[in-house]
Order: sequence, then C-alpha cells, then structure tokens
Amino acid sequence: MSLGDEHDGFGGVGGSGQTRTRLPEGNSGDVYGGARRPVRSSRSLVTVVGVVVLLIAAIAFANRGGGDRTDATPTAGTAAPRGEAGAPTSATGVRPVTAKNGAVPTGFAHDEQGAQSAAANYAVALGSDGMFNTGRRHEIVSAVADASAVQQLQAGFDADYSQGFLEQIGLNEDGSAPAGTTFVSRTIPVGTKVKSYSDATTEIDVWSVGMFGLTGEASTKPVTHGWFTISFKLKWDGTDWKVLSTAQRTGPTPVNGDNPVSGSEEITDAVQEFGGFTYAR
Repeated sequence: MSLGDEHDGFGGVGGSGQTRTRLPEGNSGDVYGGARRPVRSSRSLVTVVGVVVLLIAAIAFANRGGGDRTDATPTAGTAAPRGEAGAPTSATGVRPVTAKNGAVPTGFAHDEQGAQSAAANYAVALGSDGMFNTGRRHEIVSAVADASAVQQLQAGFDADYSQGFLEQIGLNEDGSAPAGTTFVSRTIPVGTKVKSYSDATTEIDVWSVGMFGLTGEASTKPVTHGWFTISFKLKWDGTDWKVLSTAQRTGPTPVNGDNPVSGSEEITDAVQEFGGFTYAR
C-alpha cells in the first residue's frame, strides 16, 4: 500500500495508489465566515470533580520526590534508558544532524534513534506544500528516497499530484494558491515507533497530525486538521537512512477539544508567522 492509498488531505501522498482527498462538506458561500464553534457553557458536576482530581494528581506527581534529580533522570544530551516512559521520543539523545540536502535534514545516526529521526523528518518533508509543485516535489523525493526507489516513488508521487487533483483542491497548475488565499499543508510528527530494525533496513511508524486547506474569506476549502500514521521502510545506504516505501493509515485520533474555531485571518497570520520545523526529534 502506498501513502496515496489512504490520502486524506494530510501527510503527503506517494506510491502508485489512487489519490483520495477528504474535503469539508458544503462548498458554497464563505465557509470561514468568522463563525466559531460555540464553547460549551456548562459542565456536569462529575466532569468538574474529575478535572479537579486530575489537577490534584498532576500537582502531587510534580512535587513527588522534592524535585531532586535522581540517577534515572536523563540529563541533556543523554538518551533515556530503553524501556522507560518517554524514552523513544524524548528530546534528549544523539545530537541533531547539521547537514541538509536542500531543506531536508540528512546524516542521521546509524542506530534506532537515527532511523526514527529520519522517518520523522521525512514525514515533515513529504507532507509539506512543496510536494504540490513538480520541481520542488522532485527535489524532496530525490533527497529522501533510496537510489533504488527514486524512479518508482517519483512516478507514484507525480501521478498522485496530478493537475486534476490540484484543481480539485483549489490550487493553480503550479501548486500555488489562488490570489487572496494562502495554501497550508503541514505534517507534525507526534511520536515514532520502531516496528523492526536491523543495520540494513528498518520499519518505522510516525504518528502525526496534519493541517491542510486554503485560508481566505472566499475559500470553500478551509484549513482542517487530521490524525494519521505514516509507515516508512528505510534502508541504510552506507551514509544515511533513505526511503524504500511508504504507506499511510488514519488515526489514532484524539477527541476534539473545546477550542473555538479561528477565523480565516487568524489562521492566515499564524501560518505566515509560525514557520514549520526542518528538524524533528
């Protein structure tokens, strides 16, 4: 299964599968319209008590042990011992890479953490708005793919990002946004999981949340978010981890919170002011 087989408008697409885009319902009028999802004005006593209990438990946990550092607490630059909570995706560990191939980080460590870092960063690159422009897409795929898989992956991605698909989601022929709108396509890794590992190949799952759509008062395809997991099969080429194949599935998906929906202008400003990450994990 290719990444394109389960494409929901998030995360990147690829392989030779057909593209399926899940778009918001209703394509008429100003879908932004300044409307906000109403915040719940009341909560049951049970809910309030539950929140209080959780807060008390969190405070007690934070204060446990007097705040003194123990030998089991990882320090900066030291990987947490395997098997401890948070170890697979903690911010500590091997120093981040410094090399890049275009906008894509390169030179990942030849170990499990390096493979997870590579997969997380490749998820970011393959889920970016650059994939909707032919030239930039070819650069991204060439940077992340193993030499043996470049041709097949390029052909699959080119088929997925067809002119018909770009038109369907409201983009110009070159993948740019129409005048008066801003196109958003971002993938944000939440965590990684090693499914299998050897010195030669590895399979990594990257749990992610994505944003996709067009901002603008007249946009009928507003920016939405979705949760999905991207599966990578990576190969060590002697100097770096490279992509052999990808696949994507929906979820795991948390329950939506009570945050009011932002208007088009606020989303546009956020996208333009908050730059995406070029290095994850």
